[in-house]
Amino acid sequence: MASASPEPRLTHIDADGKAAMVDVGDKAETVRIAEAEGLVRMQPETLALIERKEAVKGDVVGVARLAGIMAAKRTHELIPLCHPLMLSKIGVEITAEPALPGLRVTATAKLTGRTGVEMEALTAVSVACLTIYDMAKAVDRSMEITGIRLLAKSGGRSGDFRAKENGR
Repeated sequence: MASASPEPRLTHIDADGKAAMVDVGDKAETVRIAEAEGLVRMQPETLALIERKEAVKGDVVGVARLAGIMAAKRTHELIPLCHPLMLSKIGVEITAEPALPGLRVTATAKLTGRTGVEMEALTAVSVACLTIYDMAKAVDRSMEITGIRLLAKSGGRSGDFRAKENGR
């Protein structure tokens, strides 16, 4: 009888059950890419205001894109056990989705290194979504941030991952 696969374990917990940073020193350097997304649902009038660049605080999409990029670079300061990384790329795209209605935020993070960039992509999306809310809340406090998730990742020992259309 074949032995069962070992039960998955949380990598940021040591043998004594305490939080610990993962030692990545022995891992090979590989190209690692992660893509994440999130949605900001809003009133159709709010989306139209943002698209016309008439929000009181300015260019909502431009500021949110910059906020996402800046946040990705500081992920290790926000998430306690993340390694500081030298990102080679962080891109944030924000597109209008009238059917939501709202904005879709996607972020792609890339580096050549020993640890993945999933948290950087997810942080970029989260902060960009929060920035959209902050910049438009004067006209629409009912906005909803939803669907923040990892879409895909590549590189590293665990291999590639791609989310299914239904989110799992």
